[in-house]
Amino acid sequence: MKLHDGIDVFSPLQNAIVTIGTFDGVHIGHQKILKRIRNLAQEAGGESVMITFWPHPRFVLHPEDDSLKLITTFDEKAALLEENGIDHLVKVGFTREFSQQSSDEFTRNVLVKQINTKKLVIGYDHRFGKNREGSFDYLKANASSYGFTVEEISRQDIDDIGVSSTRIRNALLAGHVEEASAYLGRSYALQGNVVHGQALGRELGFPTANIEIPERYKLIPADGVYLVAASFNEQRYFGMLNIGWRPTVDDKKHTIEVHLFNYHGDLYDQHIRVDFLSHLRAEKKFDSLESLKTQLEEDKALAFKLLNL
Repeated sequence: MKLHDGIDVFSPLQNAIVTIGTFDGVHIGHQKILKRIRNLAQEAGGESVMITFWPHPRFVLHPEDDSLKLITTFDEKAALLEENGIDHLVKVGFTREFSQQSSDEFTRNVLVKQINTKKLVIGYDHRFGKNREGSFDYLKANASSYGFTVEEISRQDIDDIGVSSTRIRNALLAGHVEEASAYLGRSYALQGNVVHGQALGRELGFPTANIEIPERYKLIPADGVYLVAASFNEQRYFGMLNIGWRPTVDDKKHTIEVHLFNYHGDLYDQHIRVDFLSHLRAEKKFDSLESLKTQLEEDKALAFKLLNL
């Protein structure tokens, strides 16, 4: 896959099959659209093109509102699009000025002039242009003047699988990682660097690696204890991950820390990825460290049971 950092660096194609959107999460609904443009490109001897916007439009239009958390960072989304066989990813810089383009201006300047679109495939609810005035009906009515055809992935096609980025976010914020994984078609993941913590876990016999997520907009699942698979240095380990405030030790900092089964090395400064497999329990306060240790042993036993170990 070729990544084009800006629309101006993209050279028009002979036979471009295109889709547009933020595609946060690249979930199974998005994957249906991606498969369609990939198949159409193959049939037509053309190339598939995904146009996406960065930063996320809401970050630009409503900078005071930090409530939106994203399922994927841009790099994660790009990697997933590559896995889905897309030929070209066009990263369009989203600004307030850009947002003022009418749907006609966007279509002519981007889809026609810069991409040379031959066929556009969009989801049933996709809107674009100033005040989101552009729609499938608008494109269908004007497609002949633009020189390309347009196809809509129907509402039924998407609704039959009952998925949306909002539904996935809500599932994760409730700790329902299994539900989110079903909608994503893969486990939800966090990636970050291992930083120094208080080393309390080592005293309890459960040494942990504290993970710092660099992107503030990345969605963190609900506080609690999870069964995860951690990857680093091309190695994979199962473990337990805690998200929360560690109320038993009255910690004042929200942390993400993972204990890996059967691992005894040094993880400091390591880049690590954790895939969420199952929710084990909610975070809670214990009367003593001994009670906490007992609960951790029970958590580990449950994790091993789920893993059939």
